[in-house]
Order: sequence, then C-alpha cells, then structure tokens
Amino acid sequence: MPKLNICKYGDQILRKKTELVAEITEEIKELVSDMFETMYAAPGVGLAAPQVGISLRICVIDVKLDGKSNPLAMINPEIIEGENKILAEEGCLSFPGMYESVKRFEKVTAEFTDLKGKRVKVNGSGFLAKAIQHEIDHLDGKLFIDYLPDFKRKAAEKEIKRRKKAGSW
Repeated sequence: MPKLNICKYGDQILRKKTELVAEITEEIKELVSDMFETMYAAPGVGLAAPQVGISLRICVIDVKLDGKSNPLAMINPEIIEGENKILAEEGCLSFPGMYESVKRFEKVTAEFTDLKGKRVKVNGSGFLAKAIQHEIDHLDGKLFIDYLPDFKRKAAEKEIKRRKKAGSW
C-alpha cells in the first residue's frame, strides 16, 4: 500500500517550480523513504516530490540495472550535460495508463545532493537517462506531455477529460 497519494494531471502542484532543499533533515530522509515506498507500490521507476503534493526539489529513481535494484535519492538535482536526443516511449505515475513517445537525451550527467549531504554526479544512459530527465522536469513544473506535438497533447487531454467524466481518472 502506497504511503503517499500520487497527484494526477490537473493538480496545480505539478505545474509549480519546486523549492530547493536547504538541509538534509530527518524529515527529508523520512520523505525520501516514503517516496520510495510509494513509487515501488505504484509500481514505477521514478517519483518526484510534487507528484506527492510536496513542492521540494527531491526525486527518487530506481531503474534496475542488470536486474539489480539501484535506488537513487536526488536532492536539488540538475542536469549538467546531455547528448544525442532520441525518441522513446514514456509514461508517468501522474498519467496512469498513458504512454507517448518523447524526445530526450540518450545520455546525461546530473549533479545532486545525496542523503548524507554530499554533492555527487551520476552518468546515466538509456532508460536511466530518460528517468533522470523526466523526474527533474517534474521539479521544474514540466510534464512529459509538454514535449508532444499540439495534436497529440490535445488528444491526451481529451482522453483525460473523458476518463475524469467516467470516474476512472
């Protein structure tokens, strides 16, 4: 059972730029733990604080590499380098059951603060690179449908409206 409720598209917090985390407190560590628990229960591979109603610059990611769990808790992350944009299918816990092809960097370098307060870099490629970009976008109030051509975005919004009306959103 997820610890936290996941906000869906239409919730205004998903469009807000988040605030920097000033220090790694016990409350922040507990939030990160709850976010991981919520993400795994969803199930998903990434979750940003705004998706659980908290406007802080925090995201968690666990893209299993070689079948092994590889959890990343990223505080105040930023992408410092990206290369080679590719088109790949993407989904989002705030858009249940919706998937679209989005252009993202194939490789990224991101810098973030870990739970010990240390600034670290991570190099990601493929699925991990996509997840890092997707979650950092959430921290800037940007959603994956923002990358879609107008006609596709409008079709997605129409589908969401239909689902809301039917009570399945």
